[in-house]
Amino acid sequence: MPDRDAAAFVIESLGFEGLVQRRRKIASPGPNQVLVRMRAASLNFRDLKILKGIYSIQPKLPIVPLSDGSGEIVEIGSDVKNFKIGDRVAATYMEGWHTGPLTAERKGWKQKSGDVDGTAIEYAAYDQADVLLIPDSLSYEEAACLPCAGVTAWHGLVYVGHIKPGDTVLVMGSGGVSVAGLQIAKMAGARILALSSDDTKLRHLLKLGAADGLNYRTTPDWGQAIKRLTQGRGVDHVLEVGGAGTIHQSIAAAADGAHIASVGNLTGQFARGDVVDRGIRITPITVGSREMQEALMRAINMHREMPVIDRSYPFAQLKEALAYLETGKHFGKVVMMF
Repeated sequence: MPDRDAAAFVIESLGFEGLVQRRRKIASPGPNQVLVRMRAASLNFRDLKILKGIYSIQPKLPIVPLSDGSGEIVEIGSDVKNFKIGDRVAATYMEGWHTGPLTAERKGWKQKSGDVDGTAIEYAAYDQADVLLIPDSLSYEEAACLPCAGVTAWHGLVYVGHIKPGDTVLVMGSGGVSVAGLQIAKMAGARILALSSDDTKLRHLLKLGAADGLNYRTTPDWGQAIKRLTQGRGVDHVLEVGGAGTIHQSIAAAADGAHIASVGNLTGQFARGDVVDRGIRITPITVGSREMQEALMRAINMHREMPVIDRSYPFAQLKEALAYLETGKHFGKVVMMF
């Protein structure tokens, strides 16, 4: 039986000074819940925006931050049938979104670290439908990288983008979503083009599987440059994370009939453009469902295309981890270990 008085980080007021470590009482799991001893959590830019109060959705304070996490089941409710004590599991980001597309019916779904507590806590109780078994090939750290960044990329490229072998994909930058998108495109047999403002990071993206790359600072008209790299055709998919500041270049880089997955909450708005005449689809992407996360983990297990982790921090150094994320120096994911 775990200690019911567990350590947690809590946002009590907006800003780094409002993020404090507290002891929290942990209740027994309900009939359909599992109690998870958290082992790892990963950080996302949304966590910084929530902490600063500039995210598109304001959190209900006080609240436990972070959105992604994995751990070991230490107790199960009386009606839990699909899990047992000792199982390694990863939590979903959006509690209640189990399958299907994003629709108006999602009003009952709960965002971690927005509507309900996040994963920066030693013990957490989840409905059994809101956790998934971790494949043996994935560590706790790697599994914790998937619920937000990985599933967002999967949602944009696979679920609504219908990526296929031979397609060309443009990824932007080297954050969690973009690196996951590169890996997903590689697993799908697509050709990948990458953008970065850092030549060293561009070289890392090429080593990871990108066929070519551009520095968008030294090539500000990169939309046309991408067109030239595709012999004037353009790319079939854009994993767009820049929002209003980059959407016009993304449209310029896109082929007629292409799909642009707009990860809008990284900028607080969804980017759109006048692209009807060219048949370009622009789809706002908000993370994804349990079903998408399960498919992503299955693909990673099959292809052994493991999440890229830049740096890990101990639980007590969450503030330092967030400060490092804020610098933008990371390549891939920043992880917190319990």
